[in-house]
Amino acid sequence: MDSYLIFILVACAAIATPGPAVLLTLSNSLKHGGRRAVWGIMGVASGILLVSALSATSIGVILATSALAFTILKYVGAAYLIYMGIKMWRSPPGFHSLEQPLKQSRRHRLYLQGLSISLMNPKAIFFFMTLFPQFVDIHAPYAGQFVLLTLTFCACLLIIHCLYALAASRARIKLSSPAVGKKVNRLSGSLFMLFGFGLAASGR
Repeated sequence: MDSYLIFILVACAAIATPGPAVLLTLSNSLKHGGRRAVWGIMGVASGILLVSALSATSIGVILATSALAFTILKYVGAAYLIYMGIKMWRSPPGFHSLEQPLKQSRRHRLYLQGLSISLMNPKAIFFFMTLFPQFVDIHAPYAGQFVLLTLTFCACLLIIHCLYALAASRARIKLSSPAVGKKVNRLSGSLFMLFGFGLAASGR
């Protein structure tokens, strides 16, 4: 039980650390509102579920041992982050009205953005491959422990990102002018591009 509580603390610290996923949640909350940002958060959580599953399969082993596979995924992920940064930088200022319903296509787009952020980060697979074994009892069935740790991590992610979304949506009212909206877009875009270049320049 003690190791499980430690896992929760480690997971929360990792999730709360600012990165592309947190930035996406904040950006979506400012632009679309907290409740609508949940679509992106669900995408991030879905991606984490898949990444966690991949880390336990032979695909995770391939990425861990193959420099070529790791490099390809790293540059694809970096290119996607830079693309999102450019798109945010160039997007029109201002925030969407909360009174207008969010179109289904926009919901899907927010969800896919969150999903892509999680899937295109090869370091996430290494994170799970190194984190989970520290909290697995080798004398107990592995599958049940793996499912528990994965679901716990995703639950922590949903809670923390929703708290981020709530905080950003409350600040949204004070940041609703076109001038501020333009600054928010450029700041978000710049940070995404920095994350992309940082990922491209990083090692394993």
